[in-house]
Amino acid sequence: MNLLVTGGCGFIGSNLVRMVLAERPGWRVVNLDKLTYAGNPENLADQAANPRYRFVHGDVADGPLVGELLRQERIEAVLHLAAESHVDRSILSAAVFIETNVRGTQVLLEAARETGVGRFVHVSTDEVYGSLGPEGLFTEETPLDPSSPYSASKAGSDLLALAYGRTFGVPVVVTRCSNNYGPYQFPEKLIPLMIANALRDLPLPVYGDGLNVRDWIHVEDHCRGLLAALERGRAGEVYNFGAASERRNLDIVRQVLERLGKPESLIRFVTDRPGHDRRYAIDAAKARRELSWAPAHRFEEALAETVRWYVAHRPWWERILSGASRDYYDRQYGGR
Repeated sequence: MNLLVTGGCGFIGSNLVRMVLAERPGWRVVNLDKLTYAGNPENLADQAANPRYRFVHGDVADGPLVGELLRQERIEAVLHLAAESHVDRSILSAAVFIETNVRGTQVLLEAARETGVGRFVHVSTDEVYGSLGPEGLFTEETPLDPSSPYSASKAGSDLLALAYGRTFGVPVVVTRCSNNYGPYQFPEKLIPLMIANALRDLPLPVYGDGLNVRDWIHVEDHCRGLLAALERGRAGEVYNFGAASERRNLDIVRQVLERLGKPESLIRFVTDRPGHDRRYAIDAAKARRELSWAPAHRFEEALAETVRWYVAHRPWWERILSGASRDYYDRQYGGR
């Protein structure tokens, strides 16, 4: 199998590439990544000499590059993870989200159509469904109701992918996942941000009242779901992945502080972001039933492992925080 993974130097992508190379010995992985701020080639430095791995520095919105790459590498399947993914950044500037998430997806779909790719897995998010009330779960039939430029761009790319399946017969599968956590996550997201700040005795910024609820899944469980969708998913279908681990943001922050032996006085409530969805929760019954998939990680144990990983890999995230992300962090959380 010649597999193209887009965005393979990111958080989910790098965990996925490493899993494929370790567990699918007959597969070859081509990783196409633009290396934006969240794409870190260091995440896969240990695979650089692997003869079954090739890194290509490029943009999914570059049509000639993408088309030539699919033909040259004889790509048989695509796992499309490349995306601008942070809600806060989409509120500050939406244009790049449209360019990468919508136009980039269309460029990739067109190349897949032209070259006859056998399977195209489009990786999306539960944020396309909008906000839940205090009860209920997102299913694959939940109407799309995005609240931010980020989630709107992902909803648009989801519909494009499904339309390419219906119109052109591209064998598309769309996956939508709840909040991921685990190693190699860029430290602007909730869990690694709170760990990094707590380890440096810096304030932990919590939006609003901190009672927004998210459904958390370990990145390895998500990656196994993506491989299940690739190998066993039905073309034209959507599959939700979640681990039935709803937690309030404030409770997550408190658990991080407890595990690091830091005081709750480090918590600093900041002005809530615009359009902040109150609750997400996933019904993953379809993926369990049709893909024979189930999450293997229990949240409390896996959170403890994640905290230990960031403690042990402090140089990794310190190098990130010393770069361009510093200006963004100051702009987003400063002066409140």
